[in-house]
Amino acid sequence: MRSPGRKHCVSLAVLAALTACSRPATQVAQAPPPASAPATGYDLAFDPATRSADLPPPKRSLESFSKANKNPDCFDRAKEPYTSVVDAHFHPRPFGGPAIPPEELYAWFDKLGVRFVNYFGIGQVLDLKSGCTYYLDCKGTPALPSIKNDFVNGMEVVAYKHPNLHIALSMTFIDLAHPETAAKTIELYDREFPGMFSWSGELNVEKQALLGNLAEPATIKSIDAWAPFMKVLRDRNIPVTLHSDLGNDANPTEFLPLMRHVLQKYPGNKIVWAHMGLSKELQHMDANRHVAIMKELLDANPNLMLDISWDVLYNAYHEWGAVFLPFFNAYSTRILAGSDFVAAGNKKFSNYANELEVTSRALRLLDDEAFRNIALGENYFRLMRLDYQAPPVCPWPEGVPRPAPFPQGGA
Repeated sequence: MRSPGRKHCVSLAVLAALTACSRPATQVAQAPPPASAPATGYDLAFDPATRSADLPPPKRSLESFSKANKNPDCFDRAKEPYTSVVDAHFHPRPFGGPAIPPEELYAWFDKLGVRFVNYFGIGQVLDLKSGCTYYLDCKGTPALPSIKNDFVNGMEVVAYKHPNLHIALSMTFIDLAHPETAAKTIELYDREFPGMFSWSGELNVEKQALLGNLAEPATIKSIDAWAPFMKVLRDRNIPVTLHSDLGNDANPTEFLPLMRHVLQKYPGNKIVWAHMGLSKELQHMDANRHVAIMKELLDANPNLMLDISWDVLYNAYHEWGAVFLPFFNAYSTRILAGSDFVAAGNKKFSNYANELEVTSRALRLLDDEAFRNIALGENYFRLMRLDYQAPPVCPWPEGVPRPAPFPQGGA
């Protein structure tokens, strides 16, 4: 989960992150690169003149992705936007305070061509009496797991019609440090919202940024105690998105044993690792080392997928395009796109449009197969077993140059 309007966003570790963070571009440019950044390669940064407003308007409806459409028009990458049609990591409510009204959000999705979205409640809701919107502005204020956001999301999805949008409701209440009542609480969801919640997460295994708000990380012992609720998710084919910091700049793999244990303990569950384990606390990891760890875990765990949401990825690691782009292409069936936008009431359409564009910047440089799998949603449809399909990608028109990354150290 990211800040609803924080000035200090962090870099996106994977070229796929959001721009809509309110941090000035000059600050991003001055952020120190990893010490071992390659001397040659790609910088995924755009010309500063490029803005989300410059993207061509979307023309795909929700219905156009239906499997019932036997002859879908091919997707013209030269004329249609490169931003993802799936936002698999979206928070419609902030940690506290007012949210953007649902009908306004639906209009934003429609204008940007987002046809599929995961509604992640903020599982760690700030104390209602605090008046806080963002946890880092209120150190010491408890941010603890709760069902509040999930229930509001469920009510709003029913109350406000959205014929051109597929919303997947997600259960975010589960306290991974104290999971004893989780399976029982899912029964409450079944009674109140029968058949409506098809995802779980974003759940925090280890999120260093929340430690100042009394958040308690999971442990090896508590992970073992997940078994009852993980069985429910497994039996229902419900994916779970886990925020599990890989480490920090002082020790880049400090918390890797936690995720290794999760994967060893629950190999049958569909697990999505949010942000590829990267975070504000880990901005200078050697990209080759990071990708090697990701490859190892993906190869050993066929039910693991990676989420490349959050501007932390892009801002911190866009100079590592020569490492990440080949990885995305080679493992394109294992990656989901998302913005990690937090819909606090003080945000505007331009904030979301920018975040969606920045977290999609790597997508514009992928090969056609990877673009179809990630940006056009094929991975998401397959994971969710939805009756939708990504359209084929049109051959690139002759005489039209394909987008290419800037030489490292460029824009």
